[in-house]
Amino acid sequence: MGDILTALNMIFVPLNLVGLFAGVLVGIAFGCMPGLSVNMGLALLFPLAFTFHGIGGILMLLGIYCGAIYGGSISAILLKTPGTPASVATTLDGYPMATKLGQPGRALGLSTMASCFGGVFSTICLILLAPQLAKVALQFSKPEYFALAIFGRLPLSQFLPQKFYFRGNL
Repeated sequence: MGDILTALNMIFVPLNLVGLFAGVLVGIAFGCMPGLSVNMGLALLFPLAFTFHGIGGILMLLGIYCGAIYGGSISAILLKTPGTPASVATTLDGYPMATKLGQPGRALGLSTMASCFGGVFSTICLILLAPQLAKVALQFSKPEYFALAIFGRLPLSQFLPQKFYFRGNL
């Protein structure tokens, strides 16, 4: 609990909050423009993170990432062109809601609320489950790493033709 309070104290420094909110706004701008991806926004603005002291730059990059993932749904709803690959499913429901039902504001609002809830929920899960997952990962030895590598490759081999199945698993 002490670590969480220390992290909150570092986040709520005014300059860090400015970096976070500026990153979210710039991320939304990058995400809503088809062709500009999350990775491109992070790569272009990464040097700017060095102007912040300590955690401020990391918070700005996190804001860019989260804002860009959300921003991709704006163009997906209004233009039927997802701004990010994560917004492809939003195109299927959001664009008909905006055009056929005539409710673009409602579609954008639902997308905003879903993105906010998903971000908060996943952050809480990460805070609660990461220490336990790290304890398990630290106990891995060579057989577990081998099994992890094999199970990581098996789904990819399902897409290969049958005659290349064995060769694809090598």
